[in-house]
Amino acid sequence: MQEYETAILRHVNDPKYRPVKPTVMAKSLGLEGDDVQRFKRVLKQMIKAGKLAYGPSHLVFSGERAQASAIESPRVEKSAKHLVGTFRRMESGYGFVRPEGTAAAAGRDADIFVPANGAGDAANGDKVRIRLTGKVGRLGKSEGRVIDIVERATNQFVGTYLVQSGMGLVQVDGKVFAAPVFVGDPGAKGAQPDDKVVIEMVRFPSQLREGEGVIVEILGQRGQPGVDTLSIIREFNLPGEFPEAVLADAREQAELFQDATLKHRRDISDETLITIDPVTARDFDDAISLTRLENEHWLLGVHIADVSHFVRPKSPLDQEARERATSVYLPDRVIPMLPEIISNNLASLQPDQVRYAMTARIEFSPEGQPIATDVFKSAIKSCRRFTYEEVDQFLADRAGWKSKLTAEVHGLLSRMHELAMMLRERRMKRGSLELNMPELEIDLDKDGRVSGAHLELSTESHQIIEEFMLAANEAVAELLAAKGVQFLRRVHGAPEPRKLKALTDFVGELGFKTESLESRFALQDLLSAAKGDSREHAVNYAVLRAMQRAVYGPEEEGHFALASKCYCHFTSPIRRYPDLTIHRLLDAVTRGKAPEQHLEELLALGDHCSAREQRATEAERELNKVKLLTYLQDKVGLELDGIITGVENFGLFVMGTQLPAEGFVHITSLSDDNYKFDRAGHVIRGFRSGNTFRLGDPVRVAVAVVDVERRELDLRLLEILGQPATGKSARGKPANKSHQPAPRDAKKKRKRR
Repeated sequence: MQEYETAILRHVNDPKYRPVKPTVMAKSLGLEGDDVQRFKRVLKQMIKAGKLAYGPSHLVFSGERAQASAIESPRVEKSAKHLVGTFRRMESGYGFVRPEGTAAAAGRDADIFVPANGAGDAANGDKVRIRLTGKVGRLGKSEGRVIDIVERATNQFVGTYLVQSGMGLVQVDGKVFAAPVFVGDPGAKGAQPDDKVVIEMVRFPSQLREGEGVIVEILGQRGQPGVDTLSIIREFNLPGEFPEAVLADAREQAELFQDATLKHRRDISDETLITIDPVTARDFDDAISLTRLENEHWLLGVHIADVSHFVRPKSPLDQEARERATSVYLPDRVIPMLPEIISNNLASLQPDQVRYAMTARIEFSPEGQPIATDVFKSAIKSCRRFTYEEVDQFLADRAGWKSKLTAEVHGLLSRMHELAMMLRERRMKRGSLELNMPELEIDLDKDGRVSGAHLELSTESHQIIEEFMLAANEAVAELLAAKGVQFLRRVHGAPEPRKLKALTDFVGELGFKTESLESRFALQDLLSAAKGDSREHAVNYAVLRAMQRAVYGPEEEGHFALASKCYCHFTSPIRRYPDLTIHRLLDAVTRGKAPEQHLEELLALGDHCSAREQRATEAERELNKVKLLTYLQDKVGLELDGIITGVENFGLFVMGTQLPAEGFVHITSLSDDNYKFDRAGHVIRGFRSGNTFRLGDPVRVAVAVVDVERRELDLRLLEILGQPATGKSARGKPANKSHQPAPRDAKKKRKRR
């Protein structure tokens, strides 16, 4: 083992070494198979001996950094078996703590189980200090008890006001608190029964005492237009109006822009370039140009709105944008990262307007191999705004569009399609994964109520822009890496071996035989084999569940799904703060300046941006759920076709295919047989009938019970629409017809990544 230790020390003591995760270090050392396991054992011994240290996000620091490593910080008091982390509370009172410094992509494996009688009054999202008990709790996890609330995630909650026995109460939305919270006299603050309100928690509920709060805001009557959106905004603490100092900064930038010159900026406003966006787009942050050189090489220009020109470091605009970190796209409104004077005007690449951009020019060989990248500040002018639908129409009838477009624009669109399809083919050949899971988008009327739904398809027009954005992101990341600077990458780690083993077993149960799925090419083959098959949904859902979550961070881990060794986000600085940081770095390195670098700050910023991105995703998902449940609450008995999206020992989760509402079928409601959960195959199987229910199976269900406040939808199973080829036939066989809802105390909530 001495040779491993020598190799590790030589590697981490190299002046060019930057902290990475153990798996990345193993790859750098050229280790494979059993050697990786031996390497990890030696690494653990060296860390235990103090020769190395784990830092934030499980990065390995050299011996010099071991003394100051985050693992030895006050966050973790090893001698007392104390640690600090984020608490996640379940409806029954128990919960889990994610220790600080755990990478966002690490999944649930590092979580500590906290029993209900050890959770105290900790609420979901609180930062807590726990004492490890040394026991092994649920799911084989270490167990701990909350001994201190370090920081509350929030003291404000959204709920519905009600009066019981002369007392004013608020039932908090969702399942954060099981019992209503006492808020004082009836009619406090003028609240009326069924009003949606915001309360400030005065005393958090626990197993020993009830909660107490005070109403601080009345949002409006439950069910009224806009109240659902406002409730979600308050629940997730989404940002509201921009502070006056931020708006004043934006107005000042607008005035300066009118008198701006093209100093230090290349004027390419005479070049032919276009934008392609959705019909409803209000800001245009990317434009494309493409020419064919004399040597038959391609010269692609990806021109991105130069937000960094308007958002100066540490200015009010920058501080607000950093705090928001991302725009939030709710079904009926957008909460922007930047004021509209910037996002929809000054920085937006509107047609026939000179706009500032950061241009990445990428030269490709005739076969689509990237050869060189040049990045510079530019002044551009888009000559045409296209929608995706228009480009699809053009591709279907190019001759018919000759009279509608100039020869330059017509030729540009044709070249864009040719190169994009070439890049797409090359990306797939290198192992990039593509799940076939079209997104269902809900349609709203003018009052924000659900009127229907439609499928968001990825057509060739979408693929053109996608390929060029991916190419630009990768080219920029490689340029920065070559300059030796640290930057926020878009990190997507490889799936964990145990999850791939579980995936292999699962698809084997479906009838897809594969020795191992550890290679992305094996995953590609699996997805290809399932395409068009009745089991396709099951395979795609299972592969998605096996994947890690993509996050922001400086780790040199690459992007697994894209099969990219070096990747970042560069193309949307109007709506993502990480992209803005990349633009600033590019400006510095192209001017020959060495940017000031602090790894710990970059790690913290990556975690912050990842958390804000997750918050935005969860808020959008919850508002979609509320709107769909509101739509369904007077439609009990409505029949829906759906797909099984979760299989647990207590029942099935089903997502509608025409209407994207997810509901639950409890196993006790399947009364036509005795059903049992098979954990190995992740399937519920009937003893007599042979009926099987798997992830991705198509079923027909009916709406049974709708509870908007608790955000629960109970379904009853009507019919099994199809079975995997390996299962016993049950096609068309009626399932349980009972209208009885599932027992509330038995229901669980599947957590999504």
